[in-house]
Amino acid sequence: QVQLVESGGGLVQAGGSLRLSCAASGSTLRTYALGWFRAAPGKDREFVAAISWDGGTTSYDHWAKGRFTISRGNPRSTVYLQMDSLQPEDSAVYYCALGENVGMLATAPVRFWGQGTQVTVSS
Repeated sequence: QVQLVESGGGLVQAGGSLRLSCAASGSTLRTYALGWFRAAPGKDREFVAAISWDGGTTSYDHWAKGRFTISRGNPRSTVYLQMDSLQPEDSAVYYCALGENVGMLATAPVRFWGQGTQVTVSS
């Protein structure tokens, strides 16, 4: 049974930074991609970024490029999202997701989700 556990959310002032972490376990896939999505109040969940098993392939939604950085940890079942220059519109619940590869995470329905971690950016 796949488990994804996020941490690192919280309250930060505009212009500040946060680093989210996600630890994955229970996947039957030998290798898998991990990614991040977010859902703001009243809005659909949207893709943020994804990274391949070896860290060699990443994908970002256009608005995340340059401010957010996704990375794979050690062990590779861990993924991080470094978020810089945060703005109030970045306030959302951030979800970790697991998929077969980066392309599928970015474009196909996701099967495995974490519970989410709240990020609130004050102005």
